[in-house]
Amino acid sequence: MGFLTGKTAIITGAGRAVLSDGRCGSIGYGIATAYAKEGANIVITGRNVKKLEDAKEELERLYGIRVLTVQADVNAGADNEAVVRKVVDKAIAEFGSIDVLINNAQASASGVPIAQHTTENFDLAVYSGLYAAFYYMKACYPHLVKSKGTVINFASGAGLFGNFGQCSYAAAKEGIRGLSRVAATEWAKDGINVNVVCPLAWTAQLEQFEKAYPDAYKANVHIPPCGHLGDSELEIGRVCVQLASPDFKYLTGETLTLEGGLGLRP
Repeated sequence: MGFLTGKTAIITGAGRAVLSDGRCGSIGYGIATAYAKEGANIVITGRNVKKLEDAKEELERLYGIRVLTVQADVNAGADNEAVVRKVVDKAIAEFGSIDVLINNAQASASGVPIAQHTTENFDLAVYSGLYAAFYYMKACYPHLVKSKGTVINFASGAGLFGNFGQCSYAAAKEGIRGLSRVAATEWAKDGINVNVVCPLAWTAQLEQFEKAYPDAYKANVHIPPCGHLGDSELEIGRVCVQLASPDFKYLTGETLTLEGGLGLRP
């Protein structure tokens, strides 16, 4: 039994995806796998129902844990508070508590320069990332207070370094970073641990980005000093497991950044 046995984690954007070589191909699914190995009950969301059901089947079969799938899409045309409330209500009805919230979901029109960016492109990134994190944090807050839980939000180096063709993505991720810092300050008194992870992992989406926008890929993606991009489960998922550990509770109110998918820096 793992140290997360009996705990419940909501992981957004956690549908199953694989790389061309068959390895885990999404950060969300890598996190879900790492949490499953520690015995957690998992609530996974996403837009693609089949990817969610594929994730549920594999995780329950391999690790003997319970997985609740909820199709959810935060977007400019939806009643987003209702969308998120449905996920949270179903999680509570199924498992009775929420101990970890991981805001991983993010869509964007990466590779499109600012001058060609449309309002729809910008809305896609801001709603799926920043607004989604905001709504999930608000909806989960009362339950995280009870569990003295953990929030893990995903930002990016795109905003830090001004990546070409990623204006809306960078804006959404920098918004998430600021939101997380405020939450860390406000929620420390409640015993809620809030952290930010900035990963650089080799994913199916990045694999597709390299093929579709080779110039933007070369300009934006730089191999970390360790010589490779992060593994979604072993180097991203396991860090998210560590951040939910009781041993990390002394960091409540702080923000950590995982640079390049490899290593922690306060």
